[in-house]
Amino acid sequence: MRIDPASAVPPFEQVRGQIADLIRLGALPAGQRLPTVRQLAADLGLANGTVARAYQELEAAGLVVTKRAAGTRVAPLADASPDVRAEALTARAREYVLAGRLLGATDTELTDALIAALGA
Repeated sequence: MRIDPASAVPPFEQVRGQIADLIRLGALPAGQRLPTVRQLAADLGLANGTVARAYQELEAAGLVVTKRAAGTRVAPLADASPDVRAEALTARAREYVLAGRLLGATDTELTDALIAALGA
């Protein structure tokens, strides 16, 4: 993760956005523990409150869950808001279509494969 101090986007929003993107893309799977607020703040050169606010926003969106003894972990996608689930599904659908295109698949072949997978 990188924070751009010259950006008009506040640092907490840069942190929140980057973590949310990693979760939506599957780079941070459900159950993955995130760094502590102090650790991530130190790593990024930010105040603890900045990272804490980003984590609070992620928790409000249903992307992470914080528990005292377990720390902050990526929430199962089923616990995320409908908008977050829709974005994640769209991202994965794009990946599927791209992979199919690289194989030379037509729209019909992609649709048939998806229908077969839904039936499995």
